[in-house]
Amino acid sequence: MFDIDFARLIEQLLYQPDSPMIFSSGLFLFLFLAFTLVYNLLGKADTWRILFVTLFSYYFYYKSSGMYFVLLALVTVCDYFIARAIHGITPQGPLARLLLLLSLILDLGLLVFFKYTNFLGENICALLESCGIDVPSSITGSYLRNVVWQPRDIFLPVGISFFTFQSLSYTIDVYRGNIKPLNRLLDYAFYVSFFPQLVAGPIVRARDFILQIRRPLMVTSQMFGAGVFYIIAGLFKKAVISDYISINFVERIFDQPDLYSGLENLLAVYGYTLQIYCDFSGYSDMAIGIALLLGFHFPQNFDSPYKSASITEFWRRWHISLSSWLKDYLYISLGGNRHGKLRQNINLLTTMLLGGLWHGASLNFVLWGAIHGILLCIDKMWHAIAPALSPLTYLPGKKDPSPRTNRAVQLIGGILTFHLVAACWVLFRAPSFGIAEQVFHQIFHKFQPQIFLQWCTSYKAVALLMLLGFTLHWLPSSISAKAKAFVSRCPLAVKALLLILLIYLVIQIKSSDVQPFIYFQF
Repeated sequence: MFDIDFARLIEQLLYQPDSPMIFSSGLFLFLFLAFTLVYNLLGKADTWRILFVTLFSYYFYYKSSGMYFVLLALVTVCDYFIARAIHGITPQGPLARLLLLLSLILDLGLLVFFKYTNFLGENICALLESCGIDVPSSITGSYLRNVVWQPRDIFLPVGISFFTFQSLSYTIDVYRGNIKPLNRLLDYAFYVSFFPQLVAGPIVRARDFILQIRRPLMVTSQMFGAGVFYIIAGLFKKAVISDYISINFVERIFDQPDLYSGLENLLAVYGYTLQIYCDFSGYSDMAIGIALLLGFHFPQNFDSPYKSASITEFWRRWHISLSSWLKDYLYISLGGNRHGKLRQNINLLTTMLLGGLWHGASLNFVLWGAIHGILLCIDKMWHAIAPALSPLTYLPGKKDPSPRTNRAVQLIGGILTFHLVAACWVLFRAPSFGIAEQVFHQIFHKFQPQIFLQWCTSYKAVALLMLLGFTLHWLPSSISAKAKAFVSRCPLAVKALLLILLIYLVIQIKSSDVQPFIYFQF
């Protein structure tokens, strides 16, 4: 009666390098439905429920990176026992520092090997060659590049930057005395591998999550409604807006920017600015929503970042979990703002340089981070020199400590900040400096604004989705809150209908295979 191709089914359940499992794929939706049935049956059996979720999380990671789930297990086991050892000795003493160093070497060592080996090898060779340190080779001329160093074929496990940072924050917090270590390895494995945020964040701090692990399972109607809303919003951002404008416009321009006018290049920059936000915040929304359906709360990871009136505000709204991680574990560890303005700016620039490098093994990302670091330093100096021309001004001598909003400065600052961020995204998206240079060259030298109406006609769907995406983003937060409340109040049948309609829309506009999330590469 049922013609089931079991061979095809088994193939789908095994790791496929070209098709990692993501939230917007049909396979995940099917598996998640089965998962939730078992999960709810195990509701009161805490240990079995935690074990089941951990095993599913490891399978989820296997579907993303194959046998490299062993790395996840290695980091988990080592940091669990290191943290317990740190807690059992003199707080922040020599041995505790040595154990923390061991955790740093393990986590960052794995990250450096898998993500930066080729990058470091190539750039060290280039640096030595530029200094004249090389020996001619009879093979092709460069001894360094052909004998001493050759690029390695190293697979980059999905999400390694996220789970190493998350596990590292745990050992650091135990070392600092901010939290006590967990007593069960299973609980820690659950925390590190929890699949909603495993491969692309948000980076969830142990102090925000571990108290929820053994809490009795409870999903209120408000949590369920909010979870469905976040899943719908995230799926719409990712699968409708981000994927469509990427495949049908942005990729074409960034592949060969010199074949298109400056106007088209500028619109592609705006398109990618929207694409990366919808892609990453869409993933975060779905992660938050799925966690809520399972009874867990994640912190907010995006807060309408393109509404920012300054670059400092942008980094308070963009990828909040990473920004706060870099602040708490890198910027403050370097000294923060405790040693004068010059040292503060150096620490800020260093943090953003390393933050840029965290995003990828490329000089593009390093330059992207450096520019953001310089902009942050300029922004802080501007606020110190001209506080009256800041978006928010605190009036001296007033009993009310709340700031006064400078509407004109906020508007000008918002427009300037948006375009500075968008310009920096060119370095983030372009595969090389040459491509980024071509994009800017076309914009500034071959703009051709007269073809705008022609572009709107040729890319009608792209134009409408870009307009819709930016409009939704810049709507007041109160409207988003009302929409979430409306979905939460809807009957279960209406929630299911909304989700089915959205999935149908995704199927109708899909023009290729499911697109991986941009931040999978980080």
